[in-house]
Amino acid sequence: MTRLIRFNKPFDVLPQFTDTGSAGSTRKTLSDHIDCPGVYAAGRLDRDSEGLMLLTDSGRLQAWISDPQHKMAKTYWVQVEGQPDPAALETLRKGVELKDGLTRPAQADLMTQPEGLWARVPPIRERKSIPTSWISLTLREGKNRQVRRMTAAVGFPTLRLIRYSIGAWSLDGLTQGAWEDLEAPKIPARAKPAQLPNRAAISRKIDSQKGEAKREVRGDFRKSKRAKPRSRIKTRKD
Repeated sequence: MTRLIRFNKPFDVLPQFTDTGSAGSTRKTLSDHIDCPGVYAAGRLDRDSEGLMLLTDSGRLQAWISDPQHKMAKTYWVQVEGQPDPAALETLRKGVELKDGLTRPAQADLMTQPEGLWARVPPIRERKSIPTSWISLTLREGKNRQVRRMTAAVGFPTLRLIRYSIGAWSLDGLTQGAWEDLEAPKIPARAKPAQLPNRAAISRKIDSQKGEAKREVRGDFRKSKRAKPRSRIKTRKD
């Protein structure tokens, strides 16, 4: 039976079960929170980001969730430095020009700080002279560190990033560091590829049509010969 798990990843936790990058590293991983062998992440969430991760033991389900071609919506709660104006929000919505291309249209709106939000450890860097704001940002693509680059490009650096939802799944009712099993969805059947044209059959059909045309021409020619009266040469008797 396919297993699907949702997990509320804390800040500073690697989105993998082992830290293969450095020997003797003390960095926290998913194994510090999830004791469930055989599952792996369906999509990544940066170490310095928080929030929803989905994990599964099904390769097909993992691909269906994480493949950008399916354009599964992902909503983020983003705390930024400063107060975004309407022009900045409109740019986020229409698309931001990044080094790796223009981002797809997105949903971007100001929001109040989420109610009951857990404290981040360590807390974000704040400056007394500059206020902070929250943005709800929904994307349907997954460029590397895209949210942070988008907000920085419009002049409002990201201070805290929380992924709230992936498709129909969200953080609702899930405390920080907790995980639970979900009912795995039925994955839509893959569309069958269109059948390639049978070139041999097409060639035979063309040859048949050419042959039929030639026969019709010959038949018309013979009919015309039969229909034409033979000329008679009259001889004069002297």
